[in-house]
Amino acid sequence: MPLFMDVHHHVPGLTADAVAEAHKKDLEVQQKYGVNYLKYWFDEGTGKVFCLCEAPNKQAAETVHREAHGLVADEIVEVKEGV
Repeated sequence: MPLFMDVHHHVPGLTADAVAEAHKKDLEVQQKYGVNYLKYWFDEGTGKVFCLCEAPNKQAAETVHREAHGLVADEIVEVKEGV
């Protein structure tokens, strides 16, 4: 299944607890769309968030975020895993 990295350039008021809660909500919805959110990274200072998932396509990954919490990514890029 393809891997996608999404980027949220600035989530206002971002905290570790808030991003953990959003990720939890993604996990609750993802199966419905054939998506598997794997990891996320964030920077509270800038409000930037990166999410890595397996998904059949970009639209499925976006749909999970939209339904789970409404924080749709600014960019979604298909990536390949390296060594």
